[in-house]
Amino acid sequence: MLSYVFLIVGFLLLIFSGDFLVKGAVSIALKLRLSTLVIGMTIVSFGTSAPELLVSIKAALGGHPDISIGSVVGSNISNIALILGITALVFPITVSKATLRIDWPMMMLSTLLFVVVVMDGELSAWEGILFIVFLISFIVWLIRNSRKGSAVPAAVDEVNEEEKNLPLWKGIGLVGLGVVGLVLGADLMLKGAVEIARYYDVSERIIGLTIVAFGTSLPELITSCVAAFRKEADISIGNLIGSNIFNILAILGITSIIHPISVSSSIINSDNYILLGITFLVFPLMYFGKKLTRAKGLLLFFVYAAYLIYLIV
Repeated sequence: MLSYVFLIVGFLLLIFSGDFLVKGAVSIALKLRLSTLVIGMTIVSFGTSAPELLVSIKAALGGHPDISIGSVVGSNISNIALILGITALVFPITVSKATLRIDWPMMMLSTLLFVVVVMDGELSAWEGILFIVFLISFIVWLIRNSRKGSAVPAAVDEVNEEEKNLPLWKGIGLVGLGVVGLVLGADLMLKGAVEIARYYDVSERIIGLTIVAFGTSLPELITSCVAAFRKEADISIGNLIGSNIFNILAILGITSIIHPISVSSSIINSDNYILLGITFLVFPLMYFGKKLTRAKGLLLFFVYAAYLIYLIV
């Protein structure tokens, strides 16, 4: 009974926190004259990836490497197939040129890098350092490139006066509240879900790739839907692509520096290739028509459903 209370309270926390995070992020973008895509790829992505970081470190230190790696691999699959699919089903998303030319290639490159380095069955500390250096270099380049163009949010006309006049410190405060709320909400929902799964004797790999992955992806789902509803498409897509980049480079990078992570053969020989395939699939869906329509969202949703069936069977 208590697990259901966790689920309901956690869900409500996620909804309110997602709204705070997007509102604060848009305000920061306006004040710093950065594009909302850059904010979505950095501040919002790191904030919504916080649950993955906590789960990954805790699992690695607790001797559960399949949950540590599986939560990230599963979360990235969930972000692209399930979360992006649901967001497009609810609110069709217009895709910017920057997403196709910069953000997706970086996500694909990060995924390829991860797949290659874990082929030996371990993610070591020095490989984690490589991930962090790669991420920092990308963020610095992204911000400089945005500032050169004196970019402002593409949907600035849609932003209400309250957000336009919001002081920088209040915007940062809203982002902080949103991140804390998302972490707490995801944690509450995860507790209930994992307890139920373990009661039915589900393996750690399946728990990591499905329940934990979906639970830690809930902040991305709520944030992307809220952003799409508020006509901030760049934050909506930037959040998901940026979250996948952060999950690999920051989450696994930091975790492996703290404690090297063993990678099971089932993840190396199966799940990683599914992640690569889904990451590649989203490009033509975004490229043709420059919009993620409801039909494309439905296709992504069915791809994720097929993945779940494959895991279970």
